[in-house]
Amino acid sequence: MKIAIASGKGGTGKTTLATNLSAYLSEEEKVVLIDLDVEEPNSGLFIKGDLVHKEDKYKMIPLWEQDKCTLCELCQEVCNFHAVIQLTDQIMVFPELCHSCYACSELCPTSALPMVQQKMGELKHFHLGNLSFVESRLDIGQEQAVPLIAQTKKYINTHFSGEMIQLYDAPPGTSCPVIEATKDADLVILVTEPTPFGLHDLTLAVNTMKELKKEFGVIVNRHGIGNDDVLEYCLKEHIPVLSKIPNDRRIAELYSRGELVYQKFPEINKQLLKIKNYILEMKNGKAQ
Repeated sequence: MKIAIASGKGGTGKTTLATNLSAYLSEEEKVVLIDLDVEEPNSGLFIKGDLVHKEDKYKMIPLWEQDKCTLCELCQEVCNFHAVIQLTDQIMVFPELCHSCYACSELCPTSALPMVQQKMGELKHFHLGNLSFVESRLDIGQEQAVPLIAQTKKYINTHFSGEMIQLYDAPPGTSCPVIEATKDADLVILVTEPTPFGLHDLTLAVNTMKELKKEFGVIVNRHGIGNDDVLEYCLKEHIPVLSKIPNDRRIAELYSRGELVYQKFPEINKQLLKIKNYILEMKNGKAQ
């Protein structure tokens, strides 16, 4: 059971939900939380465990070997991302633009562009009781999150059973990193807030999930501020509202100290139970 926790915009409480829900579920189930917001991962501020594995992650980029090159311009023609450009008597490679598609390297008639490794980030794996936590972090200066997200998911598929509940803390927004993080999820939980900005960006996220043909539901965080436009939108579009987490200053205070909130607020426990029941119903239905 793969569950992606996403949001149309940043700051809606996505990580708050991901960390508290994973800890809550791990009290009775084996769970793995994966922080796929690799540009700014912060689930690790709330989940403390023992480090069991750490590894560097690399992407492949072409390296120009001048002595082999005939300057035929084929590499420039086949690169859809303008990462390889010919300037009179030399080939320039822009690693930040390279998508590691291998086209320039494989099609070069003189093998003048072999692919070499370039470090793009690191992955860490922690363990705490029934809860495993994996996070990846993009190196400063690296431009592309998608390759690191893809490699992190590959690590999860290799090291964890499909029977476990997997929670993906996805990047915010609706761009390529979000697509990569959610494309194979069984359920996407969209976290929003009852404000005009929250509704606007929720509609973008909903349209994205519909395009991907994903099962999804909505959680309204900070319920009690703003208005009911988000709830009315969900009702009109027949989108299930899985829970409504109340707006409470004490929650923000605990969050600012890097603490989990569900153990100290019965109301949060009640809302997490609703989400848990929805997930387990889906999981059991999927198993049948």
